[in-house]
Amino acid sequence: MGLTGSRGSSVPQDEPRNEVVIAGRYRLGKRLGRGGMGTVWQASDELLGRSVAVKELHVGEGKRAAGALREARTVAQIKHPHVVVVHDVVEDDGRPYIVMELVEGGSLADRLTADGPLDAGETARVGLALLGALGAAHERGVLHRDVKPANVLMEAGTGRVVLTDFGIARLAGSTTISDTGAFVGSPEYTSPERMQGADAGPASDLWSLGALLCAALTGESPFHRDSLGGVLHAVVHDEIRPPAQAGPLTPLVRGLLERDPGRRLGVAEARRMLSAYVTTGSLPLLGDAPGPHRPAAPAPVAPAPAGYTPTERATAHTGPAPKPRAGLRVGLVAALVLAAVIGSVAVTSFLSDRTDADAEGRPAAQGERTAPSPGAAATGPQSPVVSAPGAAATATATATVTAPAPPPQPGRAAPAGYRTVADPDGFALAVPLGFQRTTDDQRVFYVSADGAFRIGIKVRPASPGGPIAAMRRSDADGPSTNPGYRDHSVVPTTHDGLPAALWEFTWNGFTAAEGARHTYDLCWDENGRMYDVWVSAPVGRLAQARAHFDTALDSFVPGA
Repeated sequence: MGLTGSRGSSVPQDEPRNEVVIAGRYRLGKRLGRGGMGTVWQASDELLGRSVAVKELHVGEGKRAAGALREARTVAQIKHPHVVVVHDVVEDDGRPYIVMELVEGGSLADRLTADGPLDAGETARVGLALLGALGAAHERGVLHRDVKPANVLMEAGTGRVVLTDFGIARLAGSTTISDTGAFVGSPEYTSPERMQGADAGPASDLWSLGALLCAALTGESPFHRDSLGGVLHAVVHDEIRPPAQAGPLTPLVRGLLERDPGRRLGVAEARRMLSAYVTTGSLPLLGDAPGPHRPAAPAPVAPAPAGYTPTERATAHTGPAPKPRAGLRVGLVAALVLAAVIGSVAVTSFLSDRTDADAEGRPAAQGERTAPSPGAAATGPQSPVVSAPGAAATATATATVTAPAPPPQPGRAAPAGYRTVADPDGFALAVPLGFQRTTDDQRVFYVSADGAFRIGIKVRPASPGGPIAAMRRSDADGPSTNPGYRDHSVVPTTHDGLPAALWEFTWNGFTAAEGARHTYDLCWDENGRMYDVWVSAPVGRLAQARAHFDTALDSFVPGA
């Protein structure tokens, strides 16, 4: 329930308590709502002759009450048009109360229940307002910790969006579990790191905002499940798929729902994106400039040398200089009350560049591939290929073969900025405009013009143990095949309802100038085949990489 409640909402209304006067001036009226942290009353300020809302905090007495008052006074210092105005913080008969403006209008939750989901434009307007409110709170070191539709008020007549119920707010550094062992916040809107009981930071509120935007677009949190255990599992390691209703806001939602708080979009960058959308109707591309929770981008990457094939392998070869392989970073945190740590999973991927023998646990074949092997299918312009940096460049020969079967037809149009490709190897997916196709003897790649972004696809027969076993085998070989292999994780998940495994890791990258790279890799079994789709990019451009990854998975249509 929001701090200020709402007149005319569906919250049960109690009889007025006109006989109760708080601090000698606030006469309580009807009850507007009750939550775990307090009870909200409509009241009259008899000194100034105005209507207010009074929240009676349920924190007991003594030190806890004194601490609540100190925190409430800190919240009262937040001045922003989209933060509920706190008029007074008082103590009466040993119990703390917060006195604030009475906002006439229902909550966002009320509106979603009564009128259904918002469109992208209205959702963007709400999101922009909340970003301003959260930014003002974070500047004072205050975390909200319960950003959800019920705590967002929509003022009648003006449309003003107001973030309320800072009643469980804490200064940065607090955790999800209270002194009494109770869960603080709403699980469906709580970040993975807080589910672990880790220290909360501003990024945790940004995750909650991402979940709230999804709820505004669809009517419910993307992590809604029938049980608390199901919610925790969904938050911590289910595959995150932004709703189709997000449309042009999808990159923003993905950035906010990044499980690694260090990679999550910060207030400044999210605000820049939403401001542009509200003004122009389109979302700008994510830039390389870091937000508060994203690392700085590495030095600019020089264009790939002519003839270079970005297969991201680090195997020995006959050329003068070895080329490192790509890798993935850890992306999902282990759950608080769910399964113990989920082991590393290895998917056969372009990053591991593993042969079928390798997938069964035998060493990968050595030797750098310098051109598509004879018979490799090619469509559209071929990317030039050469051996590792320092090796002599060789021209790329374009080989033409007949596809084994007509490629499947994609199920829906590609989103803006992408095109749908029907690959000769018997699958279809959406890739960014300008990406070119290249292959080796096992995999297909779609690569950006500068070589920074690489989408890989590998299809092979299903292997023993399924996706999770395959990924764990690849993960186990990571240190030997990817220089600087680190921040790696493998977790079970699902893809279109099928068992799948997600592998992430970071490695040192191809060159010192480019810097470290990170990979997202998902594999799953379908119709007797194992499909492996991955995306890698420099660590400073992960928001775009994740957008490409999610789009590839959302649009992927396997062969018959």
